[in-house]
Amino acid sequence: MNNTATRRWLTPGDLNGFLGLVVDNLSIMAFLATALIGIFGFPADIVFLRMFPGTALGVLLGNLAYTAMARRLAARVGRDDVTAMPLGLDAPTSIGMALLVLGPAFVHFKQGGMDEAAAAQATWELGMASLVVMGVLKFVLSFFGGAVQRHVPRAGLLGSIAGIALVLMGFLPLVEIMKVPLVGFAGLGVVLYALVAKGRLPFGVPGVLAAVAIGAALYYVLGPLGWLGSGYHAPAGWTWRFALPLPTLKWLDGIAYTVPYLPLILPFGLLMVVGGINVTESARAAGDEYRTRDILLVEALATLVAGFCGGVAQTTPYIGQPSYKAMGARSGYTLLTGIVIGLGGVFGYLSNLVELVPLSVLAPILVFVAIGITVQAFEATPMRYAAAVVFSFFPAIARMVTIKLSDPTYVSPQHFGELFSQQGHGIAELAVITILGNGFIITSMVWASFVVAMIDGKSGRAALILLLGAGLALFGLIHSVDPAGGVYLPWLLDAGARALVWQFAGAYAVLAAVLLLLSLQRSKPSAI
Repeated sequence: MNNTATRRWLTPGDLNGFLGLVVDNLSIMAFLATALIGIFGFPADIVFLRMFPGTALGVLLGNLAYTAMARRLAARVGRDDVTAMPLGLDAPTSIGMALLVLGPAFVHFKQGGMDEAAAAQATWELGMASLVVMGVLKFVLSFFGGAVQRHVPRAGLLGSIAGIALVLMGFLPLVEIMKVPLVGFAGLGVVLYALVAKGRLPFGVPGVLAAVAIGAALYYVLGPLGWLGSGYHAPAGWTWRFALPLPTLKWLDGIAYTVPYLPLILPFGLLMVVGGINVTESARAAGDEYRTRDILLVEALATLVAGFCGGVAQTTPYIGQPSYKAMGARSGYTLLTGIVIGLGGVFGYLSNLVELVPLSVLAPILVFVAIGITVQAFEATPMRYAAAVVFSFFPAIARMVTIKLSDPTYVSPQHFGELFSQQGHGIAELAVITILGNGFIITSMVWASFVVAMIDGKSGRAALILLLGAGLALFGLIHSVDPAGGVYLPWLLDAGARALVWQFAGAYAVLAAVLLLLSLQRSKPSAI
């Protein structure tokens, strides 16, 4: 046993690991802020002084806990090469919270008559409450993680998150890249060269850092010369924004606001539980035997504390623990990351860094993450289930189209309502797209799961999954007929909306009946 090495707090590999982990977290916080402020016009002070401190506190506490777990494991097994589990903000759900929950809610509150300040306050309360809901769900499921993993096919879990990645994390940021193509496309090319093609950069510079540095250099050199047109905005002066992430009960005021968004919030929490199980298995395969329940409990408690203290983005253990191990990181890198991110939320230097890095510079990283998640959905799923993974993408595509068509700068709310209610042959096309996209994460899980069951020749199981889908559709957890995606009791809806509910729920029930009948047939012996 090498006790001296075991007690070391920092190694050269820890510095490499710290750089990668802190950039990952910073890029997600930057996108969260840029999306809310730049896309939805959200007040910057609410983001930087209320949302950021609590969100960063979750990263601090989670990384401190994982650091302690790594040092305890190293002491127990007598090894000096134990690598801490990396923890940070989850990219898909943080981006999903910004684009699908917080931003649209802010717009909805303003359309409902609130002034900007009141709408921002309500949105912040919604974000905190959403985090608490996800934290409670993750805490409960941490004791049943294995059962969750056994009963939800990997194609359903990975397919649903890949759908988010492809169209929301990939396509929408790609649009932002091409808004300032002289900057964004160069950064995207560097990311693809270094991280997809595995090309070597000079002096071994990390690909993410190089892409950000090149993009920022182009932005600040070409922008003042007028080459970027309206895509350039001079940076604001450095501002110290001191804010302590103190516990608050304001999240209780946001609980009622979460109801329409539960079809998004609950799957976000579920995905992190399954992801935590997968990354723990990945670390175990790399030689570090962490207890799955402990890993899940830490991420659940970090999410809960963040929500109690004003945070709006959940933490998760990152899937790259073996990669950090390969670069020589031990436990110091998580300690450094937690301190830098946590204190950055308190003293405000994170917000200044975020303001210095435009979305066109950060977007290439998100496109790479989207590519990686989508590829993983196929690589980690048996090839025979590839069709189920692809099939699960369609609800996410519908959701993306709905996001754009429901934007009042594209289609006025009055015209949207007319198109949604249009009478013709069958249900109006806009209504179909909107209803298909509402609750799309759960829909994707249901669709992939019943296709997997059919591929496995289990028509009866597929029928039961479809009956579950029918029940979810009845109450708007999937295919909500409310354009805003809210849940409801079907018997309280007006006649027109109720008719839509019966059609979508009935479609699942009819297909379930067909599959049940097919499951009764006996297989005939093949002809010789």
